[in-house]
Amino acid sequence: MGEVKRENLLKRGWRNVREAGTNRLALTGILVLLALLVARYSWDLPEEIVPDSLRVEGTEGTDLKTPGTGDAERALYDLRSAQLSQTVAEQDDRVTLVVFDDQTLIKARKRSPLDRGLLAKALRNLDTMGAKAIGIDILFDQPQDEDAELITALRSMETPTMVAYADIATNASDIGYEQQEYLRAFLAQLEGSKAQPASIRLDNSYGVTRKWPKIEPGLPPLLGRAMLQAAGEGDKAFPGYEGSIRYRKAGFENLPMYSTIQIDNYVDDELLAIPEFAEMISAQITGRYILIGGDIIDYDRVQTTLSSVTGENPAGLRVHADLVTQMLDGDRRGKVAGISLWAFAFLVVATAVLTGLLEWGSWRVYVLLAAQFGLFLGVPFVLEARGVDTFGVPAAGWLLGWIVAFTAITSAARASSAVQRTFAQGALGKYLPKEMAAEIIENPKLLALHGVKREIYVLFSDLEGFTKMSHAQEPEMVAKLLNRYLDLLSEVVLDHGGVIDKFVGDAVVAFWGAPIAKPDDGERAARAGYAIWQAGEAFREEVAAMDAALPKIGKTRVGLHYGEAVVGNFGGETRIQYTALGDSMNTAARLEAANKALDSSVMASSEFAERSGMDWWRAMGRVRLRGRAQAVEIMEPAPDFPREDAALLSQAHNLANEDAAKAVLIIQDLVARYPADKALANLLHRLNNLGEGGTYVLG
Repeated sequence: MGEVKRENLLKRGWRNVREAGTNRLALTGILVLLALLVARYSWDLPEEIVPDSLRVEGTEGTDLKTPGTGDAERALYDLRSAQLSQTVAEQDDRVTLVVFDDQTLIKARKRSPLDRGLLAKALRNLDTMGAKAIGIDILFDQPQDEDAELITALRSMETPTMVAYADIATNASDIGYEQQEYLRAFLAQLEGSKAQPASIRLDNSYGVTRKWPKIEPGLPPLLGRAMLQAAGEGDKAFPGYEGSIRYRKAGFENLPMYSTIQIDNYVDDELLAIPEFAEMISAQITGRYILIGGDIIDYDRVQTTLSSVTGENPAGLRVHADLVTQMLDGDRRGKVAGISLWAFAFLVVATAVLTGLLEWGSWRVYVLLAAQFGLFLGVPFVLEARGVDTFGVPAAGWLLGWIVAFTAITSAARASSAVQRTFAQGALGKYLPKEMAAEIIENPKLLALHGVKREIYVLFSDLEGFTKMSHAQEPEMVAKLLNRYLDLLSEVVLDHGGVIDKFVGDAVVAFWGAPIAKPDDGERAARAGYAIWQAGEAFREEVAAMDAALPKIGKTRVGLHYGEAVVGNFGGETRIQYTALGDSMNTAARLEAANKALDSSVMASSEFAERSGMDWWRAMGRVRLRGRAQAVEIMEPAPDFPREDAALLSQAHNLANEDAAKAVLIIQDLVARYPADKALANLLHRLNNLGEGGTYVLG
């Protein structure tokens, strides 16, 4: 049953989107496709430069940019990479950093370039300590007095030694043309020795070093990879440089991830002559990969994915150490295949579309949204935790793609709803006044499937002789005349704020006071009753002018009554009718029919007339309607009848039970003065023929 309901919800939602129109449907399709592309390629959406016209005063001419989704993706990647990075319980004993730090520079009284004589002496001592390989993260790109000494030391190295190399084509911010030429000349002097060039290029795209640098044609191997290959562990080096860098956090206090020793310790002959000291620092070298470079405050520092968590920007030397250990661990992190990313993007957009079609209400939709958002944000974290490289896996893109697709579907549905709303209001407007139709559209509960007792003003009209005439005419002509007649009468009812209950052939049933009651409902109903009779007379003239061969149309008779009725929607879930039920409806119908016997056109009960607020009524006696046990005092609208004569009629009506003869005299005088008034003549006839209880019984 639940599946059926969900299916119905989806069908209804799709119908709503489809009914938004061809143009809107095409736009929705384009937006859904855009959402798919965003969900797949969000990492590649660029930041945009803000035009001067949109900038804050004082920022014109500056290079302001607005972040794209790529910025959000990188921020989320940094968050999950930092939160889920491995915490190491002890120092890594495979790598040692031999550094020039600020204290070293102070002692050497030389800051830049780094003291090459110091380096040459340290290399000669390190060469005797059994390192697997040595990597030097220092560019020799300008001349120094100790160059010859350093070249001699490098050429004499028995330990494989990798010397830093950079190219202007790939490291334009690190080296210039003249520096590059000097560096090449320096490295050329090392040919034939165990000192070989190695690239120290890092990828710091968008200001953060997150991934391995690409292999560039013509560049030597990356420093760490060259060291592993030279030490005979090339099988552990990656075939290529790709994916994200695995950064690790130290799980111990005040102790760096790698052994870090000032280079000064390897040039002090007096200290090295002490066996215990020599043994201690030699133990930090033997069987390890040695990285030599600067660890200087505010110089060659690198922002990594851990920087936002640790607050530290490590030296570039430390990043090379991380690259070495990642290769030693064989941690070439698996990437999510492109087809899988497309599958995820399709899933995200399909989920958004289906959610938009469901049209769920209440708390369920919020639970569903929370579950979906949690899934989209959680999947990259789960993958990262399982060792999968999530650099390039959308997260913000999935959310944004979902939002774009969901918005496209729901906006189309809203557009359809607006069309449906307009249609519904127009449809309701054929039965209800426009303002009432609009109010019901806003509050559909006003038309709930139930009935309520209400005091209403009822109108019942009928066209005299139409049934007989319809048998003598072609169906097409009958339909044409009937539709025109009902259109005229419907317009009158709606213009006066009434509700059209139903059409019964040529009869119109309407009421005021429900579903929304207005203070002037009585006056509106009274004026509508009189206007319907006038519309009927206009229709008679219209038909007579249309075709002389058509039989004459009879007059329109109207009955008006005020009373209690049960008003509401009656029927079932598949078919309902908004109507009024009760004795007041029957009384109005009897009053309409009584017009024939009373020689009148519009007749209202005293209950109706008294509540109408109108002063145009004239009392027309008391009658017992067909099928009714109780007598009804009837009133006729007569806007052109003098008020003083209407007062005489009221006087006669009040005297009818006490002094019938005097009442008759009053009416006789009025009839004499208005000989064409058939309704007055009829009243005189009824007064002369009163039945039991002073009431005229209609046959």
